Amino acid sequence: MHYSALASADTGRASVFERRESKVRSYAHSFPTKFVRASGVHLYDADDREYLDFLAGCSSLNYGHNHPALKKALTDYIVRDGLAHSLDMETDAKEAFLEEFEATILRPRGLDYVVQFPGPTGANAVEAALKVARKATGRSNVIAFTNSFHGCSLGALALTGNAHNRGAAGVGLANVTRMPFDRYFGERVDTAACIDKMLTDPSGGIDPPAAFIVETVQGEGGLNAASLGWLREIERIARKHGAYFIVDDIQAGIGRTGTFFSFEPARIKPDIVTLAKSVSGYGLPMALTLFRRDLDVWKRGEHTGTFRGNCHAFVTAKAALEGFWRDDAFEKSVQRKAQLLENRLQAVADKHEGKIARVKGRGMMQGLDVNSGQVASRIVRRCFDNGLVIETSGPHDEVVKCLAPLTIAECDLQKGLDILVDATQAALADPPKVAA
Repeated sequence: MHYSALASADTGRASVFERRESKVRSYAHSFPTKFVRASGVHLYDADDREYLDFLAGCSSLNYGHNHPALKKALTDYIVRDGLAHSLDMETDAKEAFLEEFEATILRPRGLDYVVQFPGPTGANAVEAALKVARKATGRSNVIAFTNSFHGCSLGALALTGNAHNRGAAGVGLANVTRMPFDRYFGERVDTAACIDKMLTDPSGGIDPPAAFIVETVQGEGGLNAASLGWLREIERIARKHGAYFIVDDIQAGIGRTGTFFSFEPARIKPDIVTLAKSVSGYGLPMALTLFRRDLDVWKRGEHTGTFRGNCHAFVTAKAALEGFWRDDAFEKSVQRKAQLLENRLQAVADKHEGKIARVKGRGMMQGLDVNSGQVASRIVRRCFDNGLVIETSGPHDEVVKCLAPLTIAECDLQKGLDILVDATQAALADPPKVAA
């Protein structure tokens, strides 16, 4: 049969998503409906059913969907025929963002970072960070941590711990030494001291590292939150051994843990920081690699990316900084909601002691470790059936992860948590399914 006839015969058998989209999809299987619009903390499907969004683009929508102030800034810019795409040329949109970022974020925190626009994704930011560190030190090895996730391009994937993601590489993933994250072996083992000992020992077998890269809260790894003291120790150890200290703040940053940068409470100053996800504030692709001025070792055009000049993202990013970060009111509201979230989750954990391991995470990035990917999957499914979109994380997908927009009203947060609590109780009451 001719190809066109085959295509025609196939048309009536399945949706275009099933016919044409790759099997690599994941979220579409967890949330089997067609979404058509979104506003604030709500999603709406083709049947106009409303869902509370506790996924928020995996922390890409910290200010919710289509925030009015950001939407107005963007539509005004489009209406006046502002540039959409600019490579790395100078534009008024980029200028306005950089001036706002400098005045509102960097200077008040005593951070003199150079800003690189490496491309549109978090993985782009991580790749640039690795290259800067390796170029500046002349070393190739990088220290990454158990349960880490830094992206799926090959350099970032070499840092990522997850075997499922790593298995898709098709090539060796080298020049990384994996070390245990904080409390990986339990409360009694000081993993920072172990790392320092191994690097200090000339027979420790670890090549001198160019950098350490760490997430303060491991979003995909199961909401493992590093203690502030451990983060300070890792920074100290990195500097002691001539390595640069990189914080991957792609998921935990932009207010998700209660402060703009997740590392602020630890009173540390990383040499390099990666940001993406909610940088644009509107779900528009945008990423930043920030590094100390003396680390700007690039030659002209040495690291490029066609979409590093997304002016629409510059516009909404500037509007978000202006609207949410010029004073501490938003930060305080996030911290209040984070305490509410923690209290509700802890009450569920206490009620089901033995079936729920613990509450994990920090700020508005917390969840329930229910000990089982199967149980977590049942919770997510029940939540969706009852109007809540929420996901799992962890090595066995055993953690139900709350990533509600930071702008969520407390009444909507409570409503979503009511759905989560009911789904958790019902899922824990179900007998486990045994394969035939």
